[in-house]
Amino acid sequence: MSHKRIPKRRAAMAAGGVVALGAAAILLPNANASQDGGPSDAAAAPRTLKAADASDLASQLAGMLGDAFAGSYYDSGEQQLVVNVVPGDNNQVIVEAKKAGADVREVDNSMGELRGGASTLKSEATIPGTSWAIDPRTNKILVTADSTVTGEKWDRLESTVQGLGSGMATLEKSAGTFRTFVSGGDAIFGGGARCSLGFNVTAGDGSPAFLTAGHCGVATEQWSDAQDGAPIGTVDQAVFPGEGDFALVTYDDPATEAPSEVNLGDQTLAIGQAAEATVGQQVFRMGSTTGLADGQVLGLDATVNYPEGTVTGLIQTDVCAEPGDSGGSLFTQDGQAIGLTSGGSGDCTVGGETFFQPVTTALEAVGATLGGDAAGGAGDQAGGEEAGGEEAGGGDAVGGEEAGGEQAGGEAGAGDAGDGDAGDGTGTGVGGSDDGAGVGADDGSGLTG
Repeated sequence: MSHKRIPKRRAAMAAGGVVALGAAAILLPNANASQDGGPSDAAAAPRTLKAADASDLASQLAGMLGDAFAGSYYDSGEQQLVVNVVPGDNNQVIVEAKKAGADVREVDNSMGELRGGASTLKSEATIPGTSWAIDPRTNKILVTADSTVTGEKWDRLESTVQGLGSGMATLEKSAGTFRTFVSGGDAIFGGGARCSLGFNVTAGDGSPAFLTAGHCGVATEQWSDAQDGAPIGTVDQAVFPGEGDFALVTYDDPATEAPSEVNLGDQTLAIGQAAEATVGQQVFRMGSTTGLADGQVLGLDATVNYPEGTVTGLIQTDVCAEPGDSGGSLFTQDGQAIGLTSGGSGDCTVGGETFFQPVTTALEAVGATLGGDAAGGAGDQAGGEEAGGEEAGGGDAVGGEEAGGEQAGGEAGAGDAGDGDAGDGTGTGVGGSDDGAGVGADDGSGLTG
């Protein structure tokens, strides 16, 4: 007998509710919208590109330009790829980059110089509460210090940044505190901690599994989809701190169905593949505490100095997150898996910086695959028995027996979230209430992958 595991999330989204609903309004109507519209032939004028296509073009141009390449970013307003180059003797490569469709601009700092500056920060200013990432929009290193970096620590950081030279880095102060977003509560549970499931995957041996944050994986070995419930998965690999923040958790039942999708509450978004992030790209995050939120990628290859240790190779964004969102999925509106929530500062009321583990790096490290066969029943997930039928509630997936009935408002109900007794199975809202009219905390509408 197979079991479709749907980790639960808190639907009473508190302060993050307004942000989540706004993001949903942006995401859902445009899930399959194309941003194409530029000329098909190679022209000197920058081409109009989707963010995913811009990422592919950036990778190609990085190889073609060589040392002249100084980073790139996606201009979402113009829907164009902007490529930085340092002036040199070979102007032909710049001409070729323009022919490929990029908006090429000349800058002062090469990637080698920027990476050298980042290495200096690592050796001289690895201070808990600091982070840095290369920002191609300013052609500088963006250095951030949280509220704990004061006194001698601040002086040391400021001196190191100044020592990099004028025009090499910017130093900013964050009002919050850098921390991992793990907490006690609902969603996936282990050892008294709550995290979020990121993406369902297929492990190297073909077994169903999922990705989550590494700091969740090192916290405890076994995870459940209900507080004090029986374990459903066991940590196979986990990295934190160090070169990443990711963990592979294999489902204990090898017959578990692990669809490659993210559950947005009232419908799911199919995840087709993993992709690299692009600075300037619009992204969406799903987490067990705050639900759905959106924002932009601000920097790549970020280093974050958490209290537990230094983590490298992360994606920096302005997408909000809160404790319990750790491990949650970062993705695009067209179903590309981008990252796993690591940590940051602030919350979904005041905002702040948030960092994500790139999915591509995590998949390569653990030897897992995403999409296709990783769906664990892909033939049925789009509209068949499992995704749109018996398991999900058939044609009544939004308000039917399973999604809006016993599973959503009854059995798991609002009681577990402190919202009163379990409802009568008729709730469809996201707020929850004492009379059971809202979808409860353990409503089965959390991430499915």
